[in-house]
Amino acid sequence: MDWKAVKFDWNRARAFLVTAEEGSLSAAARALGMAQPTLGRQVDALESELGVLLFERGGRGLTLTQAGLELLDHVRAMGEAAGRVSLAASGQAQSIEGSITITASEIHSAFLLPPVVARLRREQPGIEVEIVASNATIDLKRREADIAVRSFRPTQPDLIAKKIGDEIARLYAAESYLERIGHPRTPEELSGAAFIGFDTTDVMVDGLNRLGLKLTRKNFPVLTASHLVHWELVKAGAGIGIVPEAVGDREGGVRRVLDDLPPMEFPIWLTTHRELNTSRRVRLVYDMLAEELGRG
Repeated sequence: MDWKAVKFDWNRARAFLVTAEEGSLSAAARALGMAQPTLGRQVDALESELGVLLFERGGRGLTLTQAGLELLDHVRAMGEAAGRVSLAASGQAQSIEGSITITASEIHSAFLLPPVVARLRREQPGIEVEIVASNATIDLKRREADIAVRSFRPTQPDLIAKKIGDEIARLYAAESYLERIGHPRTPEELSGAAFIGFDTTDVMVDGLNRLGLKLTRKNFPVLTASHLVHWELVKAGAGIGIVPEAVGDREGGVRRVLDDLPPMEFPIWLTTHRELNTSRRVRLVYDMLAEELGRG
């Protein structure tokens, strides 16, 4: 089929693109912020419009057909072009009023961003703010967010970044849990303690062992990918966790574990798209985030 000769609705094409990239209608609906039945109707309408089957519907989800694979390359190129147009238009916007989307990890979204957003709302009430709290890397080039607070420096040439500081994290536990395990004072005494992990890899185990601990995977009986759930588990006494100083030190009933251990440092980078950096609104919010987050 000559895809270039076909004219179709971009909303339907975008529904197809995100569904193909996410692998299921439910995941695509979450990514686009729409109801799954609505998304499904858009994909079905595109298939009807083109007269081809784009997905094989099976028990294990959706699989692209050959026609779907061919169309995907064209629609992906359209999406990238649409993103460049949107970025260029947004970058030329000189009005302060309007919307801004900031993405950060769950822990940063919950504990670092609220004071900054409160100041922003006081000083610039015409700016509407959306916070995307996610531990996944949100795509700035696709306008999934305007500004990102990240722990790594971006490598894409279209993105600009500024390091605004280093976050210090330490081991924390509820006082009730430390009492239960005998208030350990040496790394060796933590060999039988329970830790709360983030995933099933050995990254956390290896990192803590480099600090002088002697842990194995058996020391991590509780796992969660959510930073907020991780923190709540620590507070509840389920085990020891890694928590930023700015969060852990101000919580009653929780204290540092082995305070003489070297702290863990994570850089904080503020990132935006190069074209968005010419927008007065984005520049204002970017500078305010850099000022406020850089204080710590």
